[in-house]
Amino acid sequence: MTLKDKLAAQRIYFLLGGLFITSLVVSNLIFQKFFYWHPVAIEIFGSRLFEISVGILPYPITFLITDLISEIYGKKRANDIVIIGIFTSLFSMLIIYTANAVPATTWSPVSDNIFSTVFGSTAIAVFASMMAYLLAQFVDIQIYHFWKRLTKGKHLWLRNNCSTFLSQLVDTATVLILLCVFHKITWDKFTGLLLSGFLFKVLIAVFDTPFLYLGVYLFKKRFQLKTNEEIALL
Repeated sequence: MTLKDKLAAQRIYFLLGGLFITSLVVSNLIFQKFFYWHPVAIEIFGSRLFEISVGILPYPITFLITDLISEIYGKKRANDIVIIGIFTSLFSMLIIYTANAVPATTWSPVSDNIFSTVFGSTAIAVFASMMAYLLAQFVDIQIYHFWKRLTKGKHLWLRNNCSTFLSQLVDTATVLILLCVFHKITWDKFTGLLLSGFLFKVLIAVFDTPFLYLGVYLFKKRFQLKTNEEIALL
């Protein structure tokens, strides 16, 4: 690979990292709004199917990106993005707490009460999300590379979905347990929200598989990569 190609690959890696971090931070900021999607009226353990937090919408993007980075750039680069995501989320929490601490003016369009209502639970949300995120992302990367070694770089759909399904179950269960412990949601909603959240993420994972195939295809064509070959960045 030429120096020009390596520089191009590095720029794309930074772009993917930016999309990953944006999706992660935004999911922590918007989590308090819950929405419903009812293609069919099904109730599970007291909760309507697919009544879930809007924070779940950008979150699956992070797993698609780490799978793509794992496939093209390797395990270490995927882990690097996960660690950077942790620091950016904690830094965003620090900024929000500083903004919450300073008093609003009398003419401020957003009062202290409104700001605290929207962002006041961010610390607990970020803590719960980070614990779930750490476990789920590392599980995702480990399983992805296990299947990649086992299949010698073939059957992309298998490692993508196997790693994502299990990691999303870990993520959903962990964050709900912590939110219940901190009394942000009640335990009677746990099972229903777990099943709704997990099933929604599974559907998204299945839906994003063609996009992963497309991304891998474009990378391999652009950088002339062979099966199981990874790009070593500068």
